[in-house]
Amino acid sequence: MDRMLDTAQKALDINLDSSIYGTFAEIGAGQEVARHFFRAGGAAGTIAKSMSAYDMTVSDSIYGKSGRYVSKSRLETMLEKEHEQLIERLDEQRGGETKFFVFADTVAAKSFNSSADCHGWMGVRFQHEARAEYSQMILHVRMLDHINLQQQEALGVLGTNLIYNCFREREDRVQFVKTLMNGLSTDRILIDYIDVTGPAFAGQDRRLWPLELVKRSYTESVLFGSDGTILSAKDEFYKKKLLVSRGSYRPPTFFNMDMLEKGRNAFCKKIGEEKASDIVVVPEISMSKLKERGGQIISEDFLARINLLGELGQMCLVSSYNTYGELSRYLSTCTNGKVAFVMGYYNLEEVFSFDKYANNPNGLLGGIGELLGHKTEVFVYPALSDDGKKVLSSKDAQVHKDVKQLIDYLCSIKRIEDIEDYDKNYFSIWSRTVLSMIQNNEPGWEKMVPDIVAKEVKEKCLFDFPCEV
Repeated sequence: MDRMLDTAQKALDINLDSSIYGTFAEIGAGQEVARHFFRAGGAAGTIAKSMSAYDMTVSDSIYGKSGRYVSKSRLETMLEKEHEQLIERLDEQRGGETKFFVFADTVAAKSFNSSADCHGWMGVRFQHEARAEYSQMILHVRMLDHINLQQQEALGVLGTNLIYNCFREREDRVQFVKTLMNGLSTDRILIDYIDVTGPAFAGQDRRLWPLELVKRSYTESVLFGSDGTILSAKDEFYKKKLLVSRGSYRPPTFFNMDMLEKGRNAFCKKIGEEKASDIVVVPEISMSKLKERGGQIISEDFLARINLLGELGQMCLVSSYNTYGELSRYLSTCTNGKVAFVMGYYNLEEVFSFDKYANNPNGLLGGIGELLGHKTEVFVYPALSDDGKKVLSSKDAQVHKDVKQLIDYLCSIKRIEDIEDYDKNYFSIWSRTVLSMIQNNEPGWEKMVPDIVAKEVKEKCLFDFPCEV
């Protein structure tokens, strides 16, 4: 099949396939997806029903009451209800030769009386072959057009691409994600969540799908739970306090874990234990820190880090942000709670280096302002001096003398604080050293990482550990 089909051609291709038949249920921005199939011609062969339910009372009478109408849970209720009705009404009549599907979306598009973020959930529940158990794909999108009509048009294109790909591109993950944005650009719409389930995606690791979004800059970040589930950062972080530590986690070491633990302790002490119950600890991996080979990110290496952090009870945020400031600005859109970064002494020196902001039009001061904002602070995990005689804290940072005054000021107002309950035994643990020892099968690295990490690295030959063939 020609992979360069435009939106109308994709809709027509599905319409002309007599084995595909289903329902459209769209709330919040017109029936833009169904409209493409109606306009393409032959829609009677594809559309069993098309509907909208904008009035909340009417919507509740169909799908039940909902706390949030534009939410994943609401979308899943829509998909379940419509799929149940479709199968109940038509399976006996034509289920033997039909691949049934339900497309649904619930969105908050641009309106006359609201300046809220424009976003939405859309998904397809479908059979990849007649009488098969259903499979499902769900997306969350952010709409960036400033005019309602343009947002509707973008949603219509994306929804058509999604339906087409579920039947024509599902076996090629890279091609599937790439072509979701055919006819669109990231200036108009971003996809920041994708999840797949069901037999149509058998044998595929669902966590690799959101990675493709970040690799292609369709979104800036994706979040994984400690159990490997794909989460929505804005839902998970909503009104929470965040403690974030950037790192390669290749592999996670005792130093990494102690930094997270002691950073949380410092954060709790700062805000008071009684207010600490909603702190979320977030290890973060920048896309630039993922292993690359020939310019390509290696999926196995990515999954190893997510798995190991999960084994240690940690979630993981993967982002495309190069600087702390960019990451801080993004996190401020996810929560109205406090955000704290915990970083090593040498990371602090890097953050306050003029060279780091050579390409930043706002320079070092702009970058630091972006990092700290109105409600962000930094906790610094000390290091040992080269001669081993001194513990280095923020006051010892080797930076330009003028910048040193800035650090001193930020320390005086408690926006930068040193961690005091550090463990000197971890000062000599460097991830790059541990990685080199793993790859060269040098003894001793096992003592630098948690037992479960050492076990997994050896048993699964992670990070190029030289396993016997």
